[in-house]
Amino acid sequence: MDVKAVRDEFPILHQEVNGHPLVYLDSSATSQKPIKVIEKLDEYYRGYNSNVHRGVHTLGTKATDEYEGAREKVRRFINASSTQEVIFTRGTTTAINTVAASYGRANLSEGDEVVITPMEHHSNIIPWQQIVKETGATLKYLPLQSDGTILLDDVKKTVTSKTKIVAIMHVSNVLGTINPVKEIAQIAHNHGAVMLVDGAQSAPHMKIDVQDLDADFYAFSGHKMCGPTGIGVLYGKKALLEKMEPVEFGGEMIDFVNLYDSTWKELPWKFEGGTPIIAGAVGLGAAIDFLTDIGLDEIKQHEEKLASYAMQEMNKVDGMTIYGPEHRAGLVTFNLSDVHPHDLATVLDAEGIAVRAGHHCAQPLMRWLEVSATARASFYLYNTEQEIDKLVAGLKTTKEYFGDVF
Repeated sequence: MDVKAVRDEFPILHQEVNGHPLVYLDSSATSQKPIKVIEKLDEYYRGYNSNVHRGVHTLGTKATDEYEGAREKVRRFINASSTQEVIFTRGTTTAINTVAASYGRANLSEGDEVVITPMEHHSNIIPWQQIVKETGATLKYLPLQSDGTILLDDVKKTVTSKTKIVAIMHVSNVLGTINPVKEIAQIAHNHGAVMLVDGAQSAPHMKIDVQDLDADFYAFSGHKMCGPTGIGVLYGKKALLEKMEPVEFGGEMIDFVNLYDSTWKELPWKFEGGTPIIAGAVGLGAAIDFLTDIGLDEIKQHEEKLASYAMQEMNKVDGMTIYGPEHRAGLVTFNLSDVHPHDLATVLDAEGIAVRAGHHCAQPLMRWLEVSATARASFYLYNTEQEIDKLVAGLKTTKEYFGDVF
């Protein structure tokens, strides 16, 4: 992969921050956008801005073709069997909430179990907390190993005949752990449970085949994969989605409306109430084209190389603690002794280096790690080893600064 050519596609990277060339190491929070996505959004708003599905005029037809064309691009991107299984949402959070509110409400009752892990993002914890309170079901957690990984033997012990839903992130946004979701799905199915995969940190970085994973539901966001904010995807197996009730009601998702009753459109539109996220979907389609042209295998290999190099170099800094397994996705979460992560991120920002600091929407995991917060450097297809060298230099500067202060 020609990283320099890739970087040239991202206008935002070619600027200075606080007098230094920008080093953007926060792609797990949101990725930057290539010019092809920016131009596609501009093309939509300048050339064929219109609502979809409803109008027969030229602009409406063009917008509908582009919107539904983006759905087909998503279908191919994750290898869904049908576009009926691809629902556009506001993002991963909305997708998971939809499954919890629709499938969970209809299929959970007192004595049933929902199994998740302590490493989950809040978006894959809170919806299940709420739905088990409503239904009388129980929330269970898989144990983690000391390096933040999951043992399949523990999955087999935790998932029982009472388990109705297993909901697990594919890749941890804190630890970089790549969870064996295919094998976990098989265990879940052996007990008659369904498997939801939070793919927010995997879909942007590796090839996804939902049929091979045998995921019943798979959720991800566009803004983490070079697409616009406010657009995401819920994949669901057709047989499950057909039995589920929509959770938002209004225009677009109806078939017939009578005074006292209504019927819903067929999949996927029954889950897309109101004017859909048209520009977001069109932009996501352009992002998928961009990533596919480069190659997801190449992106994954590049990021894993960066993560390995970062861990090697960062471990040379005195007082460094790195969390998570040796083999990981493209991010490194860490703490520097005697320096609060927010202070560290502030000093790095003065050097033009953008990292994330805080609990990363994973407070249960922070408690498991016995820390209040961490810093995180996350990498994507446009990052380089030279940028990691700048990060390491910035960490040394931070340590020297606070050593002088104290």
